[in-house]
Amino acid sequence: MTRPASPVLVIGECVADIVRSGEGPDRVHPGGSPANVAYGLARLGRPVTLLTELGPDANGRLIREHLESAGVLVRAAEAARTPSAVVELDGQGRARYTFDIRWTLPPAELTEPPAAIHLGSIAAVTDPGAASVLALVEHLHGRTPISYDPNVRPALMGDRAGAVRRVERCVALSDLVKASDEDLAWLYPGERPEAVAERWLALGPSVVAVTLGAEGAFARTAEGGRVAAPAVPVPVADTVGAGDSFMAAFLHARAGGADLSACLTRAVTAAALTVARPGANPPSAAELAAALAEADGRES
Repeated sequence: MTRPASPVLVIGECVADIVRSGEGPDRVHPGGSPANVAYGLARLGRPVTLLTELGPDANGRLIREHLESAGVLVRAAEAARTPSAVVELDGQGRARYTFDIRWTLPPAELTEPPAAIHLGSIAAVTDPGAASVLALVEHLHGRTPISYDPNVRPALMGDRAGAVRRVERCVALSDLVKASDEDLAWLYPGERPEAVAERWLALGPSVVAVTLGAEGAFARTAEGGRVAAPAVPVPVADTVGAGDSFMAAFLHARAGGADLSACLTRAVTAAALTVARPGANPPSAAELAAALAEADGRES
């Protein structure tokens, strides 16, 4: 894949993350998995447009300003209010979410095909907006590279069997799929991540990547290839946005022509830089390059 002349199109929700740790006042951070991926791509220098919806409120203004500060072109339908999520952190910085969200994205048309499409999380499976997302993705399926991250939120997924059907529909439309081991454990209780990755590859993607928390990540290809990368040890501030930083770095590296092993290494490094600081705060291109150079120096 070569560097695109037109922007990547990310489709999905913006969420105001109200971070509550029990140590001091609540902190409001711009969030939402697709919005975080768009922000992460822009921080790495990738042209990106976010198709989303925002309310005419303080949280909506905060999120728009945050995204535009990195260079994201925000194309937002107006919602009654900006979605929010109370994020409660445990002693290890792991996040638990309580959502106040509706997803009502209207049908959208594009003036020209994007360089690539990324979709995921709530927006891909929650009606009525999910119907608009899937109609657009299905229209471009086979003509534009598509990536997907289910970023499972059990409280919003409904019954498990229905959720699995919706997720697998998105998997089948995608060229690249990323999921966490926690996503897979909820969708397919008791099944090994490797087995789920193999099942998903049979649905159509060329690559499935799975993050394993402190155990790093692996990626498998439809041709039978497999690569793995260890996690980068860092002090954990919180895990908010780590998977989205992983996704953005993986997509950026892959679009730049990096091989699968390099994509995975860059992705786990970006995730580590994110968990080392509060909120969904992905690295810039310079920060990621410096961290990779430091790691290379230690290994040489």
